[in-house]
Amino acid sequence: MSKVRRATHAGSWYPDNVGELTCQLDSWLSKAKPVHSPARAIIAPHAGYYYCGGCSAHAYKQIDPTNIRRVFILGPSHHVRLSGCALSSCEKYQTPLYDLSIDSKVYNDLYATGLFENMSLDTDEEEHSIEMQLPFIAKVMESQKNDLTIVPVLVGSLSADKEQQYGKLFSKYLLDPENLFVISSDFCHWGRRFHYTFHDKSFGDIWQSIEALDRMGMDIIEKMGPSDFTRYLGDYNNTICGRHPIGVLLNAIESVHTKNGNRKMTFKFVKYAQSSQCRSTHDSSVSYAAGTLVVH
Repeated sequence: MSKVRRATHAGSWYPDNVGELTCQLDSWLSKAKPVHSPARAIIAPHAGYYYCGGCSAHAYKQIDPTNIRRVFILGPSHHVRLSGCALSSCEKYQTPLYDLSIDSKVYNDLYATGLFENMSLDTDEEEHSIEMQLPFIAKVMESQKNDLTIVPVLVGSLSADKEQQYGKLFSKYLLDPENLFVISSDFCHWGRRFHYTFHDKSFGDIWQSIEALDRMGMDIIEKMGPSDFTRYLGDYNNTICGRHPIGVLLNAIESVHTKNGNRKMTFKFVKYAQSSQCRSTHDSSVSYAAGTLVVH
């Protein structure tokens, strides 16, 4: 590995100017409170910061950087079809704040399992689901930046069995208090352009139906049962783009519970937002949710 992955979405999806970006992140983080912390894992959205930055901050505010040395970032693949998971071919990921180094030892361990592909630089730089987490990670982890490494993982369209397989694999890393998991996911993508127009009129307007649908999924995630989450997705087809990374996390949690029944873990969503409120079939929106896992 010798390549550096450029911050290809800086200047469009978020500011490429250090001062402007820092001011933006500081402002959002100052408005959030650590209500379910310290996080061992978070779910955070990955849209443009204009839409979801405020929501993301509520997830990142739950992080205590003191003991964290390694951040796993699981993001869904939007452009390339994968039946498994893939790892970067780079050594570093650029952010406007500072570069983040990939943990080569963990990468070597993951490659040794035979379960990971290698993603091309083009695939890496085209994908936004991992990159959109990086400035928040760099900001929140600034005090540890000299000791910090990242483990970016691109997650494909996994079957339930594969979610379980990867979950078991990551469970040992989830137990390590020096590790943080960032699960990159938006929630419902609603509208004709997303080919999803589910509306339960018993909840009122379209946006209220969307929120009820999302919160149903969020409640299931909080109960941390992977099979229940899979069933929910099968019943409602909610367009949660990070459903497979979430599934991997839920299976990792279940694996921890199976092996270490005395380890108490709780998951809680601390913020929910929508890009706009849909009232007619001509409208569209994307939902965002910030969640956090605490190991007690």
